[in-house]
Amino acid sequence: MDTATELSAPDIAPFLRRREILVNRMQAAGGGVAVLATAPERTRNRDTHYPYRHDSYFHYLSGFGEPEAIMVLVADANPRAILFCREKDLERETWDGRRWGPEAAREAFGFDEAHPVATFDEKLPELLVDQPLLWCGFGYDDAWDARITRALNAVRAKTRAGCTAPHSMRDVLAELDEMRLVKDASELDIMGRAARISSAAHCRAMRASRPGRFEYEIEAELLHAFRSAGSQAPAYPSIVASGPNACILHYVENDRRMADGDLLLIDAGCELDGYASDITRTFPVGGRFSGAQREIYDLVLAAQHAARAEIHPGNHWNAPHEAAVRVLAQGMIDLGLLAGALDDVIENGDYRRFYMHRTGHWLGRDVHDAGEYKKDGDWRPLLPGMVLTVEPGCYIRPADDVPEAFWNIGVRIEDDAVVTAGGCEYLTDDVPREASEIEALMRDGGHD
Repeated sequence: MDTATELSAPDIAPFLRRREILVNRMQAAGGGVAVLATAPERTRNRDTHYPYRHDSYFHYLSGFGEPEAIMVLVADANPRAILFCREKDLERETWDGRRWGPEAAREAFGFDEAHPVATFDEKLPELLVDQPLLWCGFGYDDAWDARITRALNAVRAKTRAGCTAPHSMRDVLAELDEMRLVKDASELDIMGRAARISSAAHCRAMRASRPGRFEYEIEAELLHAFRSAGSQAPAYPSIVASGPNACILHYVENDRRMADGDLLLIDAGCELDGYASDITRTFPVGGRFSGAQREIYDLVLAAQHAARAEIHPGNHWNAPHEAAVRVLAQGMIDLGLLAGALDDVIENGDYRRFYMHRTGHWLGRDVHDAGEYKKDGDWRPLLPGMVLTVEPGCYIRPADDVPEAFWNIGVRIEDDAVVTAGGCEYLTDDVPREASEIEALMRDGGHD
């Protein structure tokens, strides 16, 4: 049977475009050869592996999802893309699943050449001969760094035969970070679908939450919704944090029994075809916010609205955070959580006692996606096609100087925003964020 009928490749047009863009950037900087490897398989325990997940940079350019794969891009007068991958092996495929093999992978994924990955160490020095630059990611894996160095030294050893080795090395990941910051249409389509799956999962979790249930039962509802809609995995460990656990930013134990009067903070999103979604909602386990809970919730929501209004082309990355901080700090003063003038509370950082994280991060192939937040020392301007989260919060632990009504209230509201020509668009509008809408949805789920 032909491999093409057993395995399916993605639409390769976006990957071909990205490889072309990177080669053009390399040529503009002097040419050379870029080398990228996918992620290795990782052992969980004894002879059991963690579920395999490709390297984001490698997959961004290739669309190829198998382990033990390496890509070489040659940016000279005869540019070409070369894949090194596992050979067909019917015995191993019986145990571990089908493989493309070099020839089928070359055709299906649009490479000019493909070779067995076992030949990479032999062929790489040949590809580096007389090339001016080597583009690679260094400092992440000692074994990979040593492998590339051996190839360079093999070329250097031929200098008396008239060969030259690359005279300098460039960070290919830095070039890819710049490319990955602005999503193309195919990426935005996948991220929109991932956001819809995750939004439905959050709605399911709201309907399923009850006093007396365990946090892990609600996590199971999320995982069911992710996988049944076609997502391959969660984008990160789901946070299902009730009561005092909502004041732990990266709480993942998810083992507490929920009680009436608790708020439940869920930070969860699925990964679809290599792209993450990232949503947080906070809601009352019993279906109704208490007075103090509603005050904090509405404050955080107002901060999110203020942040969203600052997301538009030309505005800088930190503007949404500054807007959210100003609203939160004033609210903390108004509610008696902090004392002093607003500008002093912000300048002194007093607000960080209750709001200690940033208002967002880049989102894409990684939940905290690639790309610097500053450029040339200044906050980066926002551009159409950038995707970021908008996630202000407020977390109040018990303390003698804190009104008891606010103890153990933790609220975060997070949405995924695409910068558009006219402002921004949320990908996650399918899950309610207004307190009254959340209560209405929970009533539909059977709450009184």
